[in-house]
Amino acid sequence: MPRMLTASAVLLAAGKGLRLGGGAPKAFRPLRGRPMVEWSLEALASLPEIREIVLVLPAGAGPGNDFRRFRVGGVVAGGTERFDSVLAGLRSLREATALLLVHDAARPLVRPETVRAVIAAADRAGGAIAAIPAADTLKRVGPDHRILETIPREAVWRAQTPQAFRREPFAAAMEAAAREGERPTDDAAVAERAGMTVVVVPGDETNLKVTTAGDLALAEQLLAAREASRS
Repeated sequence: MPRMLTASAVLLAAGKGLRLGGGAPKAFRPLRGRPMVEWSLEALASLPEIREIVLVLPAGAGPGNDFRRFRVGGVVAGGTERFDSVLAGLRSLREATALLLVHDAARPLVRPETVRAVIAAADRAGGAIAAIPAADTLKRVGPDHRILETIPREAVWRAQTPQAFRREPFAAAMEAAAREGERPTDDAAVAERAGMTVVVVPGDETNLKVTTAGDLALAEQLLAAREASRS
């Protein structure tokens, strides 16, 4: 019988959502009649591999909701940068799991099968991220908007979350980066910096990141279509 993989999840919901306009923090904006964060929580909580979920909220924001039905084991305050929020979530984990998974609540359409595939790939390689192959021709451009070179798109992927890593070496890499004053904006960059192997897992184009009001409207449409296909 194959062994059961175990992972702890850090769900980042500390963004203020300024580009969405005023109001509640981004993760608590309504999406199909529910706070946006609940869609990601539901996907993560559906997987037995995930033994605990830590929710990272904006500093000073109370949870305002009862997330126990999603197996949330802790709620912590995030930092001013993504790196600080991930580190806060990592330090608050309690379960002795082999793997760590990080996901953005701003990607509410994540599918459980994508989460599972990233976890399995991280177990094999050391680290894994969901990503999409670049479909467009890519240009490197200088400060004066002059094209400097064309980048072969075959070797370029667009990073998404979830991202997962073997927990002990990733935790050590995070602490080392913190001591050295480094603040990478991508979790995989921390692992790469420490020499860990990180692979890509084909993601899903619908796993979009909600940043603007247009993104939120598109997420509404995609969720409506997904619900209709299941009925």
